[in-house]
Amino acid sequence: MTIRKGGDDVYLNRLFSYLQQQFQGEIVNMKPIRQTVFFVQTKTNKYVIKGYSSYNRLKIQETFTSTLKKEGFQDTYSFVQPAGKDPLLFEKMYLGCIEYIEPHQENFSYKTKKERLEGLELLGKFHTVTASFEKRYRTLIPKAKLIKKWKERADFFSEHRPIVGKFINTNILDELMTWAYWSLDGMEKHRDYFKSEPHVILHGDVAHHNFLRAASGKLTLIDFDLISLGSDTIDLVQYANRILPFLSWSLKDLQKYPLLQKKMQEKAYLYSLAYPSDIFREWNRIIKDNTYMNSVQTQQVMELTMGQFYLREKFFKRLKRFLD
Repeated sequence: MTIRKGGDDVYLNRLFSYLQQQFQGEIVNMKPIRQTVFFVQTKTNKYVIKGYSSYNRLKIQETFTSTLKKEGFQDTYSFVQPAGKDPLLFEKMYLGCIEYIEPHQENFSYKTKKERLEGLELLGKFHTVTASFEKRYRTLIPKAKLIKKWKERADFFSEHRPIVGKFINTNILDELMTWAYWSLDGMEKHRDYFKSEPHVILHGDVAHHNFLRAASGKLTLIDFDLISLGSDTIDLVQYANRILPFLSWSLKDLQKYPLLQKKMQEKAYLYSLAYPSDIFREWNRIIKDNTYMNSVQTQQVMELTMGQFYLREKFFKRLKRFLD
């Protein structure tokens, strides 16, 4: 790696020196992937180095991925030990070393029905396998609390409406809040549904970038930082919310996905589909990071909010007529 000076490069240089001292093989390349995640290449292997805030968090991830493999879910990565058995600790950050999965030249996305079905099938397989061992993790990972999480997200957004109102029309903000609290009221009425058995270990973040297409063509599931315990419904609510923009917010098209068909017969699930989770999540993020004056980031969130607003509005009205 070329030693550079200034800013983040100073940190990278220190990290490089530390890892070179710890690794058993010479490091020939290192570069950041995102915050606290780095690509590292030795003369013989490639790895992903990921930082964790505590040793316990690291060990849960190592143990969980190992259990997944042992119980039959092979479509993910493993943690490895190129630096020996001692934990890597760099500037109060514990480092996990993950096998590098060579990516396919085409990234996975939700743009095509084939990929949406493939991702859903893999997620269903993940749930089936984790259902067989979730009891072993009941003292190690939290229970999912979707309604509580979404209420806090809506309240934060509502509290910071004056900021969002500088960029988005007030009438649209009123509509978003109407959708959110109508959805939450319905979910609250049927809250037992979200606790229904059988429980699985939930992935917690089924964004397209957590499905990695390997160079071989095999689809893998990665990044288990947000795992929790609960009904598979919770992941499948999130999956539906992720793919609906690619279906032009069509209930009819959503019903064509096998794992979702049975869920969509339940009122609780249908109520949850009205919640504007993606919009609130992204606005809340840039408000918390105090980056909403960044024209590029704010423009992206504005496009998310406005791009399919009228399709989403029709979708909400259809749901409301059906359920009310």
